Amino acid sequence: MKILLTGGNGMVGKNILDFNQQDHHILAPNRKELNLEDFLAVCTYIKTHQPDYVIHAAGLVGGIQDNIAHPVNFLVKNLDIGRNIIMAAKANRIKRFINLSSSCMYPRDAVNPLQEHLILKGELEPSNEGYALAKIVTTRLCEYITKEDDFFEYKTIIPCNLYGKYDKFSPEHSHMVPAVIRKLHDAKVNNLKSISIWGDGEARREFMYVQDLADFIFYAISNFETMPQNLNVGLGEDYTINEYYKSIAASINFRGEFEHDLSKPVGMKQKLIDNTKLKAFGWQPKTSLKEGIQLTYDYYKKTVIND
Repeated sequence: MKILLTGGNGMVGKNILDFNQQDHHILAPNRKELNLEDFLAVCTYIKTHQPDYVIHAAGLVGGIQDNIAHPVNFLVKNLDIGRNIIMAAKANRIKRFINLSSSCMYPRDAVNPLQEHLILKGELEPSNEGYALAKIVTTRLCEYITKEDDFFEYKTIIPCNLYGKYDKFSPEHSHMVPAVIRKLHDAKVNNLKSISIWGDGEARREFMYVQDLADFIFYAISNFETMPQNLNVGLGEDYTINEYYKSIAASINFRGEFEHDLSKPVGMKQKLIDNTKLKAFGWQPKTSLKEGIQLTYDYYKKTVIND
């Protein structure tokens, strides 16, 4: 198949390209080749190439600090590129579209595990509200298009938090797992006796190794007709922040102490997706937390540090 992949230079996109075991013809234009903020350019590109599928994995992403500091960018840029790629695909009668969204869409006070029907059923987490609003709009837009005209199959994948190969490790822009890998590695190198954890460390999070998501993408393509309109993709189990720190410390062999900074924001107390529909769809992740962290640390040592 010919597949248009947005975000081919991001963590998810690069892993999709690496995992293309069926040798689909994947178009993954960079920003110079295709500016997703330019609707006419997106329309022209799709009209020219006529892909069988569009996989929308592009987006401005970042950790809690970045989201708090730049809510305008996280809302506007993600909203613009999402609307443009979806509407351009519709205008060119592209039948199948896979929209990658985020579990950030779920209400902050929703009962865990988070079920797909809970979208827009409560107030969002303020620390990443802009990003979440953009993802909600693109998810609903896919629903509306599918309801208006049954020719179109525009469906949304809702991954849990991700980490792994091609991740960002900078303190300003990374999510928790890569940020902690770098933090503990630096602490070990500098012989620090203790490091600080934001909050009490009891907030619970679900992180899936990103190559498992890539595996799911190709599974979804092969079974697209039976895939639900909106589908959580994750482990179905979570761990505390303290447990992540301990697991990463074990991989890195950091033997220092942990201190808790209760003045720092921690976000939602828990964010665990419900994987009932995912199991019924016939897929499950393959990488354990221990294995995934070790693979990510190996990547960090070989690629990031050496650079």
